[in-house]
Amino acid sequence: METKVLTAHVPLPLAEKVDQLAARLERPRGWIIKQALAAWVDQEEERRRLTLEALAEVDAGDVIDHQSVQAWADSLDSDTPLSVPQ
Repeated sequence: METKVLTAHVPLPLAEKVDQLAARLERPRGWIIKQALAAWVDQEEERRRLTLEALAEVDAGDVIDHQSVQAWADSLDSDTPLSVPQ
């Protein structure tokens, strides 16, 4: 697999934590950074996917109105809570 060198300035406390993890896991610093960056990119891609999915649901009118959600939330402290709005 081809690679590309990326350079980033990170705060010293973060760099020290990376070094500590690398030592504890007996892995190179670059391996730690690659793992962290890959996890972050995956998380951001999933966030974008979920956002687009939610926006599509809104466009399709598949929403619950605010008053229904508020009434449900207010009922949670009562003796007879409402069912979750759908």
